[in-house]
Amino acid sequence: MRQFFYWLPTFVWMGLIFYLSSQATVRVSSDFAIQFLVFKSLHVIEYAFLYILMYRSLRNTRNSPEWEVRYNAWLLTVAYAMTDEIHQVFVPTREGKLRDVAIDVFGITIASIYLWKFLPKAPKILKTWAKKLRVL
Repeated sequence: MRQFFYWLPTFVWMGLIFYLSSQATVRVSSDFAIQFLVFKSLHVIEYAFLYILMYRSLRNTRNSPEWEVRYNAWLLTVAYAMTDEIHQVFVPTREGKLRDVAIDVFGITIASIYLWKFLPKAPKILKTWAKKLRVL
């Protein structure tokens, strides 16, 4: 039951990413720069959040050193970003791009650094919240 509790949010988020990647391209603006900025920002956010969920799942279900949990969470999240881009190659109106994987890796790395360097030094209320969510 413990495994299920920690892994369910991760798999739900991965499913949501897969579902959204299966949808036809959406336009929020006719301006390329705005379109690019909006959707690439979403890439950063969705994969940063996936990294946090992956880290939480591994941290609470594996008996591994902290560095190994961080490394494995990073690797698994990057691997999912790659498979997501491969998946998009087969979706009409979508295309898989290495550039998008690089943007995803940026979001993953930002989340990793945040959990490693900044969250432990965050204000008490934020650390308390992170401990309740079993991220710290």
